[in-house]
This record gives sequence, C-alpha cells and structure tokens, in this order.
Amino acid sequence: MKCFIGIDLGSTTTKAVLLDENCERLGVGITNSRSNYETAAAVAKQEAVISARLTLFRRALREDGLEVASDESFLDRVEQYFRLEQFLEQLDDLRSTCGGFVTGPRYEGMEKDITEALETVFLRIRDEAPALYEPGGKRKSDFFRDIAGSRVMNIGEEIAKASGLPFDLLLNVYDKSIIEVENRPPSGDMAGKFKRALDRVVSESPEFNAQSDAMATALTHALGVELEETYVVGTGYGRVTLPFPKEHIRSEILCHGLGAHVMYPGTRTVLDIGGQDTKGIQVDPDGIVANFQMNDRCAAGCGRYLGYIADEMNMGLHELGPLAMKATKSVRINSTCTVFAGAELRDRLALGEERSDILAGLHRAIILRAMSIISRSGGISDEFTFTGGVANNEAAVKELRKLVQENYGDVTINIDPASIYTGALGAATFAQRSMDN
Repeated sequence: MKCFIGIDLGSTTTKAVLLDENCERLGVGITNSRSNYETAAAVAKQEAVISARLTLFRRALREDGLEVASDESFLDRVEQYFRLEQFLEQLDDLRSTCGGFVTGPRYEGMEKDITEALETVFLRIRDEAPALYEPGGKRKSDFFRDIAGSRVMNIGEEIAKASGLPFDLLLNVYDKSIIEVENRPPSGDMAGKFKRALDRVVSESPEFNAQSDAMATALTHALGVELEETYVVGTGYGRVTLPFPKEHIRSEILCHGLGAHVMYPGTRTVLDIGGQDTKGIQVDPDGIVANFQMNDRCAAGCGRYLGYIADEMNMGLHELGPLAMKATKSVRINSTCTVFAGAELRDRLALGEERSDILAGLHRAIILRAMSIISRSGGISDEFTFTGGVANNEAAVKELRKLVQENYGDVTINIDPASIYTGALGAATFAQRSMDN
C-alpha cells in the first residue's frame, strides 16, 4: 500500500500524519519534541504507523463481518494495552540505563544503596503501570517522559527519605538517563505487542472468546500489509533540520492552510496557535494561501507561554483551561510576554486575586493578541478554522468565540478534535500531490 507522510516538527511536539492511496487518514502520531529533531521525527512517524495498524485492524474486522469492528471500547482497550507494553519496554530501558550512571566520585560508597533504591522505584512504577492503562485509568500525559518523570519524583523522594539517601542523587541519575532513553525510539516487536494486547483484552472479556480466532486472523492480516513510504514532506519549526531534500520541505503557513482546507473545505480564515508562534492565514477555495501574518520577535501568547504559566502555578498544562472555566470574572492582564509573566502572575496572586480569574484573564489576553494578528492578515471570513495545540484549550476557545462574535458577527468556527495534526495533514497532502504532478 502506497503511503504519504507529513511530519510537523513543532517547538513542543512533533506530529506525523500518514495518508493511504485514497488520501484517507490512515494514522497519526505525536511525540514531545527534543533537541534531536531527527529522533522526534522518527518517533512521530513510528507512532503514525502504529495508529495505521490499528486502522487496518478495524478495516479487517469489518471485512470479516465481526461485530467488534464498531465497538470503540474494544478497539480502545487493544490500543491501551499496546501502549502498556510499549511503556514497560521503555521503563526497562530506563532502568538499565540508570544503572550505568551510578558511577564516579559523587556516588562513591553509595553505589549499592542508590542502585537498590532505583530498583525499588522502578519496580513500584512497573506494578502501578497496568492501572494507568485500564479502562478509566487516568494519566496526566501520554508521553513516556512525563509519566515516568512524575512517578520517579513522587516515589523516588519517598524511597530516598526511607533509605537515608540524598534525593538529588537519584534525580541526577534519572535526568541523565531519560535523555538517552528519550532519544531511542521503542525498538521492540510491534506485532508481538499487538498480539499480547489482543490476548489480554480477550482474556478479560469472555464474550469475545467465540470470535478470538477470527480477531487474531484479522490482526495478522492488518500487521502483514506492507506500508510503502512513497513520499514524505516535512514542515514546522524544526523542518530545516530534517534530513530531507529541499523539495520535501514546505513552510508551516502553506501546510496549515492546506491542512485546514482538507479538514474543512469551506475554510477561508485559519488561526493557528502553536508552541512557538501564532499565525493568521487567509486561504482561497483550493486551500492555497492568499495572505498571512504571524507574531514577531517572540513566543508571547503561544503554547510556550501557557507552559510557563503552568510551571509557575505548579499545574499541568492541561489543567489551565478547566480552572479558567471556573472563573467568576476576568482579571485584566497587561502583558503576554513570557519574560514578565511570572512577575505579573505573582503580583496578581499577592493582591488576593483568584487563580481561576487570573487564568481567565490570561486566556483572554492570548486571544486578543491572536485577534490582532488575524486582523492584520485580512480579518475573518466565513468559514473560520482554529488549529494548533491551544485549540484544545476550552478557555481559549470560549474567549475566541466571544471575540469573533463581537468583532465579526455570526461566523462558522471549526475546531477539529485532531487540530494539532493540521500542519502534518497539510504536509502529507502536499506529499500526495507531489506524486500526482
């Protein structure tokens, strides 16, 4: 099967989209961006292939007339147990890598105790892991580094205290090791992980026993389809670092414009708020960029700014929107500059302002800045599409809808649940079109 791949190397996350021969979205992948963009691209592409195998599995189940093809909970459990297998593989890699860093004068005389403490930490994490991937399991992130890091911090501090060891020594070993592990894509047997995941789902659900052989056959078929990497196009903040020829690179503006058009053909105006920049884009009926504007000089009001605010408030990035939605008023924020954000935030808290009200003001300030960029690009025409990671933030969306209504009246606003993949989708579409030309 011929496949067309788009890779969007953002400043915070790297995304990949894989299209099949009919230009249907076969798979998507995402990973946290690293200093090594080549590795980030490889991991995102690998994740898109995993997603594609799940799509092919669903298709094979449908072709065989199996009822589970339309059972989203069944397919979700197969994927989650696959992710568990993947997590445990990387955890074992991290465990063995940590062992290699317990050396040198700093650890002299404590090597055995530190090694044993780390072993205890990783055994605890391994024991806890299945619950994170069970139906209803709650994870603050899908990225290995985030999950492992948060558990090492919590469990490691407890173990270090009980063992009489300096916690900073354990943390230092982890910090060195996670960089190496993160820059090694999971290399285990994908087919084996999928088969073990399916076996686990069937073993936990007796109602699937009668169809287990047929499901195993469908999975074997899905894993056996050859995915030919026909053409790849790269875009995004780190695109110049990709090991691609010049003709395989497209600008973010072009890819986001075309990607939004593919998602919503009626799109005429696109707003993308990513980790590093904000873009206002005008496209014609074919998805070709007619005009654009983007933020200048800095990442004020973008995803990195929100990340900094989350760190200042000791919260997860995903928690900002829900807390802002609880606000009873919107505190006026004078600056969306990341450099001054911490100082203004602390000043507002010192004045007794509620965190939710401050966050509501911060989200409004971000969208006001974005509206200014859109205005300079030519304003908003129906239909309007909001893309990028910030499009998943409900507080930002609420402010956007309000300001669009106030300034432009009734406009159709499109926000796709997969909006973070818009740039990669545009790149994959360019890849397919390149083969047609």
